[in-house]
Amino acid sequence: MNLKNRIIGHFSKDEGQPLPKGTGGEGVSPKSPGEKAQPLMVRALSEPEREWLQKIHKKLMEMIDLSLIGRLEQKQARTQICELAERIMDELAVPLNVSTRQFLAKCIEDEILGLGPLEPLLSEPSIADILVNGYGKVYVERYGKLELTPLRFQSDAHLMNIIDRIVSSVGRRIDESSPMVDARLKDGSRVNAIVPPLAIDGPTLSIRRFTVDRLRMEDLIELGSCSRTMADMLIGIVKARLNVLISGGTGSGKTTLLNVLTGYISLDERIITIEDSAELQLQQPHVVRLETRPPNIEGKGEVRQRDLVRNSLRMRPDRIILGEVRGDEAFDMLQAMNTGHDGSLCTVHANTPRDALGRLENMVAMTGLDLPARMVRAQIASAINVVLQLSRMEDGKRKLISIQEIQGMEGDIITMSEIFKFQRRGVDEAGSVLGTFKATGIVPKFHEQLQKRGIDLPFELFDPDRDDL
Repeated sequence: MNLKNRIIGHFSKDEGQPLPKGTGGEGVSPKSPGEKAQPLMVRALSEPEREWLQKIHKKLMEMIDLSLIGRLEQKQARTQICELAERIMDELAVPLNVSTRQFLAKCIEDEILGLGPLEPLLSEPSIADILVNGYGKVYVERYGKLELTPLRFQSDAHLMNIIDRIVSSVGRRIDESSPMVDARLKDGSRVNAIVPPLAIDGPTLSIRRFTVDRLRMEDLIELGSCSRTMADMLIGIVKARLNVLISGGTGSGKTTLLNVLTGYISLDERIITIEDSAELQLQQPHVVRLETRPPNIEGKGEVRQRDLVRNSLRMRPDRIILGEVRGDEAFDMLQAMNTGHDGSLCTVHANTPRDALGRLENMVAMTGLDLPARMVRAQIASAINVVLQLSRMEDGKRKLISIQEIQGMEGDIITMSEIFKFQRRGVDEAGSVLGTFKATGIVPKFHEQLQKRGIDLPFELFDPDRDDL
């Protein structure tokens, strides 16, 4: 679909059912209790403004040379579109004040060169997720809480054009024959779209924002995600090249923690990252980033994570970082960890550390190899040293609730010992979760390995009577 066709469809009035009363016109929901941040300030078009916008847009499309606009730099193109829009408003004698005229010109710029109504949300740093449920409802997540915004699209066709613009920019497509797609924005934000007939209530778009400012361990401590003692041990674990599995549910902060931990990898190591959608922000100079590829329209050309893991072993890696283990690549990753590629890190979706190991066992079974369960468990116990469990609390805050060491096998069971935990006490009147990070009193077996590498963690850190927070 060419640029002109994508733009012209944005303001069509047909398609889509009338919005339910109040949908998309209400203010944003209150911010989460205890937060000092200001409420989300976004402005939606009123009906008179929307009508004028459609008239101005139609007139502008008759005047503009899209082939020329497409060759200009973004800033120049926006300037030309803004000047044309203002000239049209003067010709039509639009009865709106200066600030409203400027707002309409900005909306037209966003429609032609950006992502339409989503542009003001993409420029707001406090937003973690943007969730579009059909053309009439746009939600955002801020500080762990969902809020309904007053923004809306014109119709399902308008929303489909924006989705098409996103996915076509990365060489993918979405239609009835291929109604689901994963993509990413220019800033690295992860995008998922699903459209009818699979999405019953209209096209659905989910954007997981890419964090511009890279978090540090100090930030996690300040946010209450972990304690200083836990942070010191995590830094030692990475520097000592232990293999780490980060476990947690959706939105619990697995990738964020993985990004933080990679900051303590030595600058002289060759690191290979493997992801479905590139999100990691490694700062080391010697990094090779690999990304999977879906099949093309003919069902060919797919490159899976397992293919990339196998290939990475031939690339002389010092460390392999797997964004998320979700299939039969788990077998090759365990093999790599057991054959000299120590210091590897990966994430997995699971509710507890024990569940994480069970999921790995199931993924190995997906290879189709008829391996005895005990052999698979022995491989897991030998490959992985530490499991970090993250959780997203009901108040929206993410916490590292457990650090467990894998000690080995006892019969057919993998033995684990918990080193640190989050001891929950309850919930206060504002809805915030109360609790303390505490040591369990168990000194990990890898403590000796850390000492041999010159990383000294005093035994007092593991005192269960010591409150970290």
